[in-house]
Amino acid sequence: MPELPEVEIAVRRIEGMLKGAEVESALAPGMVALKSVKPPLDAIVGAEIAGVRRVGKMPVVEFAPTKGSGELVLLIHLMSAGRLQVFNEKASLRDRRSRVLIRIADGRELRLREFGTKQRAWAKLMDASELDGDEMVATLGPEAWPAPSIEEVARIVDQPRYLHTLLRDQRTIAGIGRSWVDEILWEAHLSPFVKGADLDDEQIGRLHDSLSVLGRAIDHYEEVVGDAIPDKMPIPLQVHRHEGEPCPRCGDTIAAIHYAERITCYCPREQTGGRILADRRLSKLLK
Repeated sequence: MPELPEVEIAVRRIEGMLKGAEVESALAPGMVALKSVKPPLDAIVGAEIAGVRRVGKMPVVEFAPTKGSGELVLLIHLMSAGRLQVFNEKASLRDRRSRVLIRIADGRELRLREFGTKQRAWAKLMDASELDGDEMVATLGPEAWPAPSIEEVARIVDQPRYLHTLLRDQRTIAGIGRSWVDEILWEAHLSPFVKGADLDDEQIGRLHDSLSVLGRAIDHYEEVVGDAIPDKMPIPLQVHRHEGEPCPRCGDTIAAIHYAERITCYCPREQTGGRILADRRLSKLLK
């Protein structure tokens, strides 16, 4: 799933390419992709793209007012397999990956695509004034980057929940998913299964400081990602999806817990006191 660093670099590149461009037409070939009917999607036809930004893990495309409507925004949720990209040509309506197509007057196209067949990615068009009150935005916790204050981090993690689950909860802190929570907890030398309410002041300080990995990832993307957003980002991960490889810091073997479709990775020596946590493919988590 695209997370905060990946969405941030995508919206920066898309805004750089499309700000000021006029919308020629708009289509939603994805059967369930468009989650709104009023205003209709064609309300953005003739409007200029005023900006593209990010809220949590969700891109927001802003449209300037036209004679027929006020300022509109398109809120997009990429889910696990969505991609928002600019193409120099229009997609075929037979393209099974296309979910929403915003066609530009100069022949380019802003395209929400989704890999796979589950069709979970979606978009919602609304008046700009309604965005902050939308349930997907209003329920978000503080943005993970730039990092909240250490006092705010202490407040939001003071819950009897495992850190790995807590930090992925968008209501707690916005923008982090499974990939980057592994990186943040490794950076902080914290177990994925320590409870937030059990952290002491020193551990909270380490957790706060470790949120800087998100900014470093964005800096990395600024150097290596061109105008075209690739389908697969060159994600600078140290531990996530590196099961069986040496820890970049201590050399111990990176371990993993597998779930149905996901994985949690960690360094046993540095994060769990040397304990190997049971793989859920075989048994329940050892406590």
